[in-house]
Amino acid sequence: MISKEDEKLLAVLKHHARASISDLARMLDLSRSTVQTRIAKLEQSGVIKGYSVDYGEDYLASLVSAHVSIKVRQKLTAKTNVELKQIAQVSALYAISGEYDLIAIVQAQSTEQLSHILDDIGNLDGVERTNSSVILETKFKR
Repeated sequence: MISKEDEKLLAVLKHHARASISDLARMLDLSRSTVQTRIAKLEQSGVIKGYSVDYGEDYLASLVSAHVSIKVRQKLTAKTNVELKQIAQVSALYAISGEYDLIAIVQAQSTEQLSHILDDIGNLDGVERTNSSVILETKFKR
């Protein structure tokens, strides 16, 4: 369980992951050593696993994104998951219930690249069929 102060720190880090300890301390009105200790504790406990890059809105708007529903042969699910993870343009993979087994979020530089990636996914050993929906516009994201 994390404290309310840790939740505030996590919220600030979510939007300012590259901020210095001093800047974070100023934003939270805490001492530098307190912030440094809290971050170390959150990292050691596994709450913070790492830090990542968030793409800018202009760059994201230039990408063609799609949700790809994937039906997988059950005995090959683990192998298919590993192969999908190796495709750099697959930004997320979710196990789902229903007719399909997985949903992959694919981000490509062009519709042509997206087409090739969809072919690559469809040709993976274990993939029975796919159904793709191109994302036309993001209304909001949290």
